[in-house]
Amino acid sequence: MPYLTYARDIYAIITKYTNAKTLWIDTEVADYKSRQPKLSLIQVLDDPSDMSGDRVYLLDVLGKPEIVGEFIDSIMLNPSIEKVFHNASYDLKLLGNKQAKNVTCTLEMAKKIPYYLLPVPNYQLQTLATALCAFNNIDKEEQNSDWGQRPLTDAQIDYAYLDCIYLAQVHLKLLELQFQTNPDPATEDLALLGARYTEIEQQHHILNSELEHLQERIKKAMQIQNVSETSYCKLTKYERKTVKVAFTELMRLVETAGIDLDFPIPLTQKLQKDLGTNLEQLSVEVDETTSWRLIPKSPESEAESD
Repeated sequence: MPYLTYARDIYAIITKYTNAKTLWIDTEVADYKSRQPKLSLIQVLDDPSDMSGDRVYLLDVLGKPEIVGEFIDSIMLNPSIEKVFHNASYDLKLLGNKQAKNVTCTLEMAKKIPYYLLPVPNYQLQTLATALCAFNNIDKEEQNSDWGQRPLTDAQIDYAYLDCIYLAQVHLKLLELQFQTNPDPATEDLALLGARYTEIEQQHHILNSELEHLQERIKKAMQIQNVSETSYCKLTKYERKTVKVAFTELMRLVETAGIDLDFPIPLTQKLQKDLGTNLEQLSVEVDETTSWRLIPKSPESEAESD
């Protein structure tokens, strides 16, 4: 957990990092709630197998804009180095913004993992580190501490380097889940997939039926008992208004008032049928798309095919 405060040491480690393939990076920001937040620390790990923190370098960049500029130019703008952050959009505001290249965000990765593979209440780094890596009792108290003070406390330094370790481990686990989510379709075992699909589909029908039934019972009970909120749900009322007008009346208004309503109107199958051969007199635009639909077979149809 080397804590670097001297410019020459920080420049040296930045030069070393230019040869890295992947870096796991976190930041701490002073006055983050103000209009002028200041970058306080840049924490960098270049070896995800390190769990001791010996390979996590804390770069003290508070009040050192020239060093931050060097880090951005040499690391953030370098497309050959993958930079891994959690909630990258926050860190990038002070580290190159949209000019940064080859950035991976574990927050965005986690959001793309199906819920059944990653059933978490939120995607905070602390939550993911606990759920995926069994890091328990993570203390986030120092997150909102004063990162503009110097010297930093031992608790702040410990907190800063640990976040990089959590980040790297979460990233590795998300890569594994990502592979499970997007396997090669050419090598998929359709028999195994089909068996699991059939099993889940049957469970889904049963659960969905019960869920819909319970929802109706709860809504009716809350209305009758005049209860607007319980420990598990809220009852809200909304009204939907649909405005309709006869088409001929709309055409007459457009002509008399000179309103410009020149935009394409989707022609439903019913409208096309009503127009009949008159449709040929219109300059229609046809957008064609191809969609695939999976239709489960019933046991009866299976028996018939046999």
